[in-house]
Amino acid sequence: MRIVFMGTPDFAVPSLRRIKSSGHDVCLVVTQPDRPAGRGRKLTAPPVKLAALELDILVHQPETVNTDEFALRLEALKPDVLVVIAFGQILKQRLLDIPSHGAVNAHASLLPDYRGVAPINWVIVNGESETGVTTMYMARKVDAGEIILSRSTPIEPDETAGELYERLSEMSGDLLVATLALIKRGEAPRIPQGEPRIGYARKLKKEDGEIVWARDARAVADHIRGMTPWPGAYTWFRGKALLVTRARLVPVPGPVESAAGVDEPPATGRPGEILAISDAGIEVAAEGGAVLLTGVKPEGKREMTGAEFARGYRPEPGTCPFERSDA
Repeated sequence: MRIVFMGTPDFAVPSLRRIKSSGHDVCLVVTQPDRPAGRGRKLTAPPVKLAALELDILVHQPETVNTDEFALRLEALKPDVLVVIAFGQILKQRLLDIPSHGAVNAHASLLPDYRGVAPINWVIVNGESETGVTTMYMARKVDAGEIILSRSTPIEPDETAGELYERLSEMSGDLLVATLALIKRGEAPRIPQGEPRIGYARKLKKEDGEIVWARDARAVADHIRGMTPWPGAYTWFRGKALLVTRARLVPVPGPVESAAGVDEPPATGRPGEILAISDAGIEVAAEGGAVLLTGVKPEGKREMTGAEFARGYRPEPGTCPFERSDA
C-alpha cells in the first residue's frame, strides 16, 4: 500500500523501519522541523528524519500540517493510509479524510485507558501491572478513534519508563505492520472505545518529578520508576537537588510480636529518614515501608550508585537529610 508516515521522536523509528521493510510504498515522511538541542543549542534533526533519509524516503518538515498547502500536497500523493505515531501535532479532519483507507495511529497504552501524551509514565506511576499498544482509526477527538488491534505486555517490577518506552516502541512497529495487513485485506475491525477507566495521561512537568517521602512506599518506588529518565525523580540533599535514577521497594518484614504477645506491624522510620546504608544502597523510610536508592546523580555531578554516594557524601542513618533547604 501507499503510505504517508508521520512521526518525530525515536519512539516512532522502529515503526517506520518495519513498515518500509514489510514492502509498503512509504512515499513521504512528515516530521517536525529541526530544533535547537543540547547545551550548545545546535540545530538537530528529529530521529524520524534521520531514519527516513537513511531509508531514502522523501522528508517534509512543515511548522504545521493544518494548512491548505499541505492538504493539497497530501491529496496529490493519493495515499492509501496515513500512519501517525508520536507526531506532535493534532491533525484536522480534512487531513484525516484524504487517505482512501483512512488515517491510523499507534498509541502506547491499552485504550481507552491512558489517552494522552504521557501514557508510559503514568501507567508506572499509578502502579499498573500491565500496559500495551493500540492501533486505531484516527478521529476528531484525540485518542478516541475506533480500535483496530491491541497487544498487552506485563510491566516488570523494577522497569523504568525509559525501559518500557523502548519495549513499546518495538511493539508499536509490529502492531502497525499487522494492522496494515488487515486493512489491505479489508479485514480490519472497527471496535468502538468504551469509557476510560483511567483519565487523561497529561504531559509531564519538571516539578512532577519531586519525591514525596510521606507517600506510601510502593507509590514512592513507582513514582521514581515512572519519572525516569524524564522529567527525573528528585529529592533534596543539603539544599541541592539529588536525582534518583534507580530505586526499588524494600520488602516489608512480617508482624513483630510485642511484649504482650500481640502481633504488631514492624516499626518504620519517619518519612525521608535514612534507615540503613549498605553496599546495596541507601534505605529511606516512606509511609508503611522503605525504598532502596541504588542509583543517584547529585546536582552537577556524574551518576553514581547509592553506595558510592554514601561513601562520598556521608549521610547518616537516623537523619532526614532529604528535605528542601526552605523546609
